[in-house]
Amino acid sequence: MLQSPETLTSLGIIDNTFLDFHSGSLDDYTEEAEEANRRFIQVAREGLDNYGPEGLEGQDLLSWKITAWLLDDMLEDAEFPHSGYRINQLSGVTVDLPSFITDAHQITNRKSVDRYLSRINEFGRVLHEIKIRVESDSEAGVIPPTFIIERSIEVMQNFIAEGVEENPLVNTLGEKLESIGIDQDSYEVLMGQAKNLVEARVIPGYQELIVFMESITPESDNRAGIDQIPQGDAIYRHNLRSITTTDFSPSEIHEVGLLEVERIEGEMNAILDELNITGRNFTERLRAVMTDPAFIFPNNPTGKTEMLNELESIYLSIMEQVPNFFITIPPQPLEIRPVPEYAQATAPGGYYNSPALDGSRPGIFYINQNNTADNPRWTLPTLLVHEGAPGHHFQISSAQLITGVPLLRQLSSFSAYVEGWALYAEYLVMNDMGLYDDDPLGNLGRLQAEMFRAVRLVVDTGLHAFSWTRESAIDYMVDKTGMTADEVTREIERYVVWPGQATAYKTGQLALLNLRRRAEDALGNQFDLREFHELILMNGAMPLALLSQQVDSWIASKL
Repeated sequence: MLQSPETLTSLGIIDNTFLDFHSGSLDDYTEEAEEANRRFIQVAREGLDNYGPEGLEGQDLLSWKITAWLLDDMLEDAEFPHSGYRINQLSGVTVDLPSFITDAHQITNRKSVDRYLSRINEFGRVLHEIKIRVESDSEAGVIPPTFIIERSIEVMQNFIAEGVEENPLVNTLGEKLESIGIDQDSYEVLMGQAKNLVEARVIPGYQELIVFMESITPESDNRAGIDQIPQGDAIYRHNLRSITTTDFSPSEIHEVGLLEVERIEGEMNAILDELNITGRNFTERLRAVMTDPAFIFPNNPTGKTEMLNELESIYLSIMEQVPNFFITIPPQPLEIRPVPEYAQATAPGGYYNSPALDGSRPGIFYINQNNTADNPRWTLPTLLVHEGAPGHHFQISSAQLITGVPLLRQLSSFSAYVEGWALYAEYLVMNDMGLYDDDPLGNLGRLQAEMFRAVRLVVDTGLHAFSWTRESAIDYMVDKTGMTADEVTREIERYVVWPGQATAYKTGQLALLNLRRRAEDALGNQFDLREFHELILMNGAMPLALLSQQVDSWIASKL
C-alpha cells in the first residue's frame, strides 16, 4: 500500500493528516514498477511459508490461508503481462482516474487543494506511461476488438469534448473551494492553475491516446473473445480460477448457466401467468412489463428526482427489518447518488463505492439515470438490495469492522464471495424478509436480476471459450432477460473487456445457498440465521473453499 498513493487515498486512513506523504501523487504505471511489484509479492510469498501454516490456528491460520491464496493468484496473474485491454470503455486510467481525483481525493484545506492540483499534473504523467504500455501490448498482439476501440475512443472524446472550462477536473473543484471558504483572489488563482494543468497535461494525454487507438483500428476485427489474443485460452482459465475461486472449467460453468436460465425462466413465466401478461413468447411478455409506461419514471429532472426518492424509501423499509436478520449492523452511512453524466453512456445500471476506513467518506450507491426507462420502478428494490443494503454495503462495511486481524482481511475483495453475497442478499429479502410477499412485480424484478446473472454464466463462457460473436451473445441475452438492446450491448461489451468477471455472481450465490442449506440440514432447530450471517460477514471476503471450511467448523462447534 505504501507504494500505491491511490490505494492509500481510497482507504481514507491518513489523507490530510501529518502522516500524509502521498495524496499529491498517483501510482506508477510503468512496466518497471509492475516487475518490482511482482518481485515484492514473490518475496512475500516465500516469507509466508517461513511463517506458517504449521503452528497457526484460529484466525491466524485463516489469515495465512487467505493471504497464501491471494499471493499465489497474483503471481499466476503476473505470468500474463499482456492479458487485457488497458484502454477500454469501462475501466483503466482514462475512466477511473478522473472520478478518483474528483471523488476520492478529499479537499479540506489549502494544502489538500495544492495536492489536488499536483494530482492533475501527475495525471499527465500517468497517461504517458499508459500510452507506452498499450503500445507494448499491441506489439505483443493484444489489440482490442474494433467495437471496443470505438467505444474507448468515444469515452475519451466525451471527457475532453467540452474543453477546459467544463472538464470535471475543473468544474468540480470550484464547488469544493467554496465549501472550504477560499477567498475570491485565491479562488481565481487556483481555478486558473487547474485549467492550465488540464489544458497542458490532461487533454493532450487523452488526444495522444485517441490518435494511437485510431492507428491500431485497421489491425483489429470484431472477434469478441479473449481467445483471439496470444495465450487467450490460458488467460481465460486463469481468470475463471481467480474470479470464482474454484476449479470449474468453462464447460462446467456454461452448463450450470443453462440449467439456471431454464429454472428461472419457468418461475418468471408463472408470475407472468398470474399477472395475465400476454404475448407470443417469454421475451415479448417480459418486454410488455418492461416497457409499460405506468412503471417508468419520466426521463427528466423531476422523474429522476422521483426515482432517487423511491430508492431512499425502499432503503428505509429494508433497514427497519435488518435487526431480525443480522447481529452486526454496519454503522457506515449509505448515500444514493446518480452516476456522473460524463460516465452514464457506458456505465452499468448501478454500482457501489465503499466507505473510507476512517469514516470520512460514506458508502455510495450510484444509479445510472441516463435513460430512466432502463430501470422501471419494479426493478429498483432488487437493484438497491444488491448494490446497497444488505448487499455490497453490508458486506464491505462489515469487513471494515473486523478487529484483531491483518488489514488485508478487512480489505480483501474476492469477486465470487463479494458478488455472491450481493446476489444472496436478493434471495434473502425475498425468502426471509418477505419484501415481495404482496408484490409479484417486485419478485419478477428479483427473478429478472437473477436471470441476468445466470445468463452471464452462459454468455461469458460463450464469448471467451466457445467463439460466440458479440451479436449472438446480445441476441441470447435480450431473449432471456427482456432488457433493452442498448442495455444488453453495454453488458456484453463489459464482458468482452473483463473476461470471467461476470461469472462471479451466480457462482458465489449458489455456493452461499448450498452452505446455508448444509448448515440448516445439519443443525435443524439449532440453526440461527443471524449467527450464520455473522459468520459469513464478520470473517471478511475469502475464497469459497475456505468459506466452506469455516461453515463446517461452525456447524461442528454448534453440534
